Amino acid sequence: MKKLSTISWQDFKVLPLVEKGAYFQGEPPHTLIAQQFSRGQLESLCTLATKIKRINKRRDGANFLKTLLSDKRAMLYFAQPSSRTYLSFNAACQILGLDTMDVRDSKTSSEVKGESPEDTVRTFSSYVDMIIMRHPAGGFAERVAWMLAHTNREIPVINAGSGADQHPTQALLDIYTLERSFEDAGGIDGKSVAFVGDLKRGRTVRSLSWLLTLYNDVKIHFVAPEPLQIGSDVLALLDAAGTEYEVTQDFASVMPLADAIYMTRIQDEWDVEGESRAIDTSTFRIGAEHMDTIKPDCAIMHPLPRREEICTQIDNDPRAVYWRQMRNGMWIRAALILSTFGRQDEAHRYYDEYKPEE
Repeated sequence: MKKLSTISWQDFKVLPLVEKGAYFQGEPPHTLIAQQFSRGQLESLCTLATKIKRINKRRDGANFLKTLLSDKRAMLYFAQPSSRTYLSFNAACQILGLDTMDVRDSKTSSEVKGESPEDTVRTFSSYVDMIIMRHPAGGFAERVAWMLAHTNREIPVINAGSGADQHPTQALLDIYTLERSFEDAGGIDGKSVAFVGDLKRGRTVRSLSWLLTLYNDVKIHFVAPEPLQIGSDVLALLDAAGTEYEVTQDFASVMPLADAIYMTRIQDEWDVEGESRAIDTSTFRIGAEHMDTIKPDCAIMHPLPRREEICTQIDNDPRAVYWRQMRNGMWIRAALILSTFGRQDEAHRYYDEYKPEE
């Protein structure tokens, strides 16, 4: 098993993503990039998430879950604005009885005094047993994990969003949503998935498209205006994995083909001079008038927040799974945290003994 403590930062940072993933499986395990997961790991996490969800429905089950990590503490270090991801992780921690501390604005830390972000995080590691972090700098979570591996207090790091490149736990909840949506239709294998909108700067798309390569005969459609189309680096990974894909601007032709449609908003927070305003995105949206075209069992997803790319009139359509998708994040993150601490077997035993109702 490869260890972060045995490699220099200079050598590590230039490794291909797939090779980096091998360094995050040790003790403690880190969750930093989508490329570290195998299909077996995804299936195990999805199964555990469903069991946690069902156990939690009963009061005695909810009380049991709160004992699983009552001896642990986590730091929620969110140096980039977030509400959904922060609350989802916080709720997941509460379900498992995991105490939390948080810093949601680096201006409230000693970074304003000139302290380096690395020293700030190392300080946090003195107080907690896990760091869950979102940071605007791509790759910073990897840097933190490597740094802690070279100290006498290495604790697990979970990447809750890293610049514009990775959002692995969003990809986990997306996979879980797809698994649940297709559980009576053969699962994710053989399905057609359309990504629509700002694909160039959408880290959720980058992470999820990789995870889809782990499934059989999946076809991906990347649907976006040319300036916002998916990057060549993502396509290169798909090529290497042998995953079929299409790059197009014609959403109308893809709509009736897709088993899942993953809508995204324009990520104009990454604009330099408001350049997104010059891009016509009027045809990259779903309205009530499109529902007769879309498959009757299609799963319509969105990582949120949304703007005008999905009409609110379809919110109560059974195909609109984006609100369920948000709730799924809490369960899959709880499963991930519990597995990170190696206590998933306790949940499995409880479930098997009491067999909570669905």
